[in-house]
Amino acid sequence: MSNYSSSRRSGFTLIELLVVIAIIAILIGLLLPAVQKVRDAASRIQCANNMKQMGLALHNYHDANNAFPPGVNNTSESPTGTGANLGYRPYWSWMALMMPYWEQDNLYKQAETWAQGTGQAYQYWPWGGFWLVPQTRANPALGTKVKTLICPADGRQNLLLSGSQAGIHPSDNVAFTGYLGISGVRSESATAVNLHGILRLTSKTKMTDITDGTSNTLLVGERPPSSDLYYGWWFAGAGWDGSGGGDVVMGAADTTYATALGCPASSVGFQAGRPNVLCDQAHFWSFHSNGANFLMGDGSVRFLTYNANSVLSSLSTRSNGEVIPDF
Repeated sequence: MSNYSSSRRSGFTLIELLVVIAIIAILIGLLLPAVQKVRDAASRIQCANNMKQMGLALHNYHDANNAFPPGVNNTSESPTGTGANLGYRPYWSWMALMMPYWEQDNLYKQAETWAQGTGQAYQYWPWGGFWLVPQTRANPALGTKVKTLICPADGRQNLLLSGSQAGIHPSDNVAFTGYLGISGVRSESATAVNLHGILRLTSKTKMTDITDGTSNTLLVGERPPSSDLYYGWWFAGAGWDGSGGGDVVMGAADTTYATALGCPASSVGFQAGRPNVLCDQAHFWSFHSNGANFLMGDGSVRFLTYNANSVLSSLSTRSNGEVIPDF
């Protein structure tokens, strides 16, 4: 009997097992917020690094052309145009125009070669002849993902929208970005000059035009693609008003854009947003906690909290003469 008793193995009781499970659950609960903070910090740093590359490319473009690229290229360009309207790049964004200056020269050459081709009707049109029957193909760059233009905090930016969903040729795709050029207070070209930003429709802003100071003027900001994925196409953008507004450029307080969406004026400005809310496409926001990254005119990157909403419009103009407090 004693030999039998000494060979028995002890084990956990049910209560002890439940206690261990409870402790593990508590430890996991404590660990998850820390992991989330690390992920948020990492994606925020990556987004800032993306913007630094954009800043370098934009300044290289300025050095070569004596001006920053237009936020949206001349929308009237065509192979049959004359004078300033002769060209193959209508609606190309500032991101597309600066490709040769940020290690995307091969993609730029591919896009240029396609736009100047004559194999189909409206081949120079970024989206192809989408209104024709049958539709003709879009520029291949439209559906090419560019890592530098994608913020890792938003998985949707790494997706491709199929042509059938986008309303273009079903064999084509659309690629996204979470970075928009700052067009000023509003995006449309009729806005008063003193409310202009650096990147807007057909603009060719020189350093000397930024009289508010490059370190006090925003160049690029974060705004994820819209909930319906119809805004935020990086290669070319007509926007809601033909100026690229909401697609590749945006104003800091564009109430006309919000109104066009059927949204209240309170949906503009700098505030937190959600990917499934249509009206949140009318303002700058990001998936980072408490704010978003912005590229300044001098090429530096700053993380602004949503408390900076009070000065965002002032920071978005290049020559309005505002006195901006610390932000």
